[in-house]
Amino acid sequence: MTSEEKSIFTKMENEMSDELKNHLIPFWLSLKDEERGGFFGYKDFSLNTDTSAEKGCILNSRIMWFFATSYKTTHNRDCLSAAESAFSFLKAHFLDNENGGVFWSVKANGEPLDTTKHTYNQAFAIYALSAFFDASGDKSALELALNLFSLIETKCTVGSNYGEAYFSDFSPASNEKLSENGVIATHTMNTLLHLCEAYTELFRVSGDSRVKAALSRILETFANKVWNENLERQEVFFDKDMNSLIDLYSYGHDIETSWLIDRAIEVFPTVPCRNRLEKITATIAERILKVAFDGRSIALECERGKINQTRVWWVQCESIVGFFNAWQKTGRSEYLFAAKKIWDFAKEFLIDKRSGSEWFWQVDQNGKPSQRPIVEPWKCPYHNGRMCFEIMNRVKSL
Repeated sequence: MTSEEKSIFTKMENEMSDELKNHLIPFWLSLKDEERGGFFGYKDFSLNTDTSAEKGCILNSRIMWFFATSYKTTHNRDCLSAAESAFSFLKAHFLDNENGGVFWSVKANGEPLDTTKHTYNQAFAIYALSAFFDASGDKSALELALNLFSLIETKCTVGSNYGEAYFSDFSPASNEKLSENGVIATHTMNTLLHLCEAYTELFRVSGDSRVKAALSRILETFANKVWNENLERQEVFFDKDMNSLIDLYSYGHDIETSWLIDRAIEVFPTVPCRNRLEKITATIAERILKVAFDGRSIALECERGKINQTRVWWVQCESIVGFFNAWQKTGRSEYLFAAKKIWDFAKEFLIDKRSGSEWFWQVDQNGKPSQRPIVEPWKCPYHNGRMCFEIMNRVKSL
């Protein structure tokens, strides 16, 4: 480790600690719905909070996870209280006591709105509940996480893979919610990735052998079905037989996968396909550095050979963690320098300097923000919050 490298990661850790404690945590605490429970689900680009907007379960789960992990990181009791609020709202309003699972969304007052069930949504509830149990010691959260795990394994499995979209009674539905780019996918890399993430955390906090077996199957699917050896990338959207539906290279999902699979291997070091997975994650990081990094930021994706130059907040956050992870694994300084450059870009262009705001959703290649909302069902503290946690914890362990 050189003195220059030490200076870079020390400065990054200090700045991300400040971002977490003095920007992200206060912003999301301000969205707590003290009257009806949970958190307000929408703030537009002009910073108007719509208190009548729907509340999405994915957003609620990600907020629960964020505040539970913030409490573990900062010991701020307000964060534990906020996580408890999200947990209570999930149990009272998102949980389907008749058919099991969690709904997609509810009205502002907690009445069911979109009662469809999605495997991706169940996965994020498991992820959040695992973190909340870890932070609070509340065994009912772990019990609920394991119940959702059992539900996915019984209701959402298709052979050795997983279905995605369901009606409230778990009869199959069309998968528009997790499909993009003009295709409707039966299976997606994105849902499988976040099942992997959720099961990794659930196994870490529970040690349950059933979770371990399911995680092993997911990792084998990544190695043998999702990874395209010839193109050295993951495929994104699949038909029922796991044939790729579109020529699409998702830069953000690939770099996110590189460190999340490494995390899974860290938690589950005896996974049968470990050697192959470690080669895959190393290749992913190297390819993203070579193909998608322009010297200061990461483009969104490449569809049919055409690059989408939009700079999206979550892609930059995942790239910072992914490159930092690759530097820790290889010692190659170009990965750390890339993480630093992307963080500089995020500080300058993606962190919204307006009072009462958070991060812009996206900017163009030159840093001009779009008018997309600051908060909505998909815009959350998960990616930028997790970036702060990861860099802070990784630097402390060096």
